[in-house]
Amino acid sequence: MKKKKMLTFPNAKINLGLRIIEKRPDGFHNIETIFIPVPVCDILEIIPVNTDSSLTTSGLAVEGALTDNICLKALTLFQREIGCSNVAMHLHKIIPTGAGLGGGSSDAAFTLKLLASLFSPKISHRKLLTMASQLGSDCAFFIENTPSIATGKGEVLQAIEIDLHNHYLVLVSPRIHVSTAEAYNGIIPKQPAHSLQEFIHQPIKNWQNTIVNDFEITAFKANPALQQIKEKLIHLGAVYAAMTGSGSTIFGLFKQDPGDLSNNFVGSELFAARL
Repeated sequence: MKKKKMLTFPNAKINLGLRIIEKRPDGFHNIETIFIPVPVCDILEIIPVNTDSSLTTSGLAVEGALTDNICLKALTLFQREIGCSNVAMHLHKIIPTGAGLGGGSSDAAFTLKLLASLFSPKISHRKLLTMASQLGSDCAFFIENTPSIATGKGEVLQAIEIDLHNHYLVLVSPRIHVSTAEAYNGIIPKQPAHSLQEFIHQPIKNWQNTIVNDFEITAFKANPALQQIKEKLIHLGAVYAAMTGSGSTIFGLFKQDPGDLSNNFVGSELFAARL
């Protein structure tokens, strides 16, 4: 008998705007951002086994010790909270790590969802959200995986309607590491006068002056090449360009297919997709 196995494709996200509002008593920060799922994906396979659980990887290098990988943490959490047999997991990394694209959080959330499909298909959506929130601030978003305004640490989600169909997305991920801790240290939290929701329904051409990522201030100061990438995307025709998360990936939204831009960003990982 063949072993039952399942395959899933954890996708990346971008942030439309990211405001650092205040520092919390627990040391984290309250934020406001808009998460948008984007069609750049890792590949995750899970097979039940009678031996010890394991994780292997391929594709892009995974940072840190494999035993500390967030997919294994998701498995341990699922086994403790719900229960399941041991599994062999294989993760093929396509989404760059530490790039502001949420690849690790997505891998964790999709691990939970795939385990639920295999072992507990009647598990409640709320339970999956609760478990995902224990793994990371933006993991819950990938359970929902729909455009959402996120507040709190990023785990308080409100679905929104936003139409980016017929736009083209270009992601430029340079080989520049931006420390999230250092990025936060350079930010002075402040309460914005207007919610992002007030701006998001304006024409996209207006976003460049209204929807901002607070992390750009410190990231661009420390790494001028990131600002140059953003400016080049705008020069090449992007109607909106910004950094996602705490960086270092910069994205551009285009009304028309921009074609092959690889010669403009030599040394960076490039991804392009129609939304």
